Amino acid sequence: MKSALRNVLAVVLGVLLGSAVNMALITLGPLLIPPPDGVDLNDTERFAENLRRLQPVHFLMPWLAHALGTLAGALLAARLAVSHHLTCALLVGVVFMTGGALVVMRYGGPPWFIAMDLLGAYLPMAFWGGKLARRKTLPNAK
Repeated sequence: MKSALRNVLAVVLGVLLGSAVNMALITLGPLLIPPPDGVDLNDTERFAENLRRLQPVHFLMPWLAHALGTLAGALLAARLAVSHHLTCALLVGVVFMTGGALVVMRYGGPPWFIAMDLLGAYLPMAFWGGKLARRKTLPNAK
């Protein structure tokens, strides 16, 4: 029972770390790549409309935020887990992918970005995080 509780805690902490990484990169994004004039990405009422005014370069930081947030969270979850390391990492990816899908359903976005984000940022990064954690935890494991 203690190992199951620790695994749940590992996933929760992974989601928290991943969220912090995600938010840090989302916050930095407009500072590094300013949105077009008149676009306020903090205006939730006009968010879907503002998405249509962005160029492809403006989607770089959100994708990196989703991918690196998931990777960091999955890596932490897998490292802290007592067992089922890869499963814990993938659970973090599922949590973030669910959030990403909900945002897409609410606001939409360019189809190319939706596909790249949902297919390339969440589960692949969670899998990679789980594998990286296992490699560092068990150097002789394949």
